[in-house]
Amino acid sequence: MKYNEIRDFARKLRKNPTPSEQKLWEEIRFRKLNGRKFLRQHPIIFESKNNEHFFYIPDFYCAEEKLVIELDGPIHMNQQDHDKQRDLILKEKGLKILRIKNHEIKEMEKVVEKIRSTFK
Repeated sequence: MKYNEIRDFARKLRKNPTPSEQKLWEEIRFRKLNGRKFLRQHPIIFESKNNEHFFYIPDFYCAEEKLVIELDGPIHMNQQDHDKQRDLILKEKGLKILRIKNHEIKEMEKVVEKIRSTFK
């Protein structure tokens, strides 16, 4: 994809968050979590060839911590191999991956502590 297409796709995702994404976003936006800045649906380009970019768009990203947070709903049960490959590529880029299951969002204090435990 070209960069402007990636940007537009990410914007579309930000405008249509899942309920779990909305709840977690309320907890981590505006540097509420230890002063760390999180971005929602921020494209991470992992390869480029001839103005074509290959990318992933994680649910949340913190550049300061090099942390990707993925909220896993039911669809992830059917794409486990894809998720493993994606995690491997992102880890090769020096990023930490934290996967949180949607049902965990019900216990937000535990989720926030889980995120906090990944900080340097």
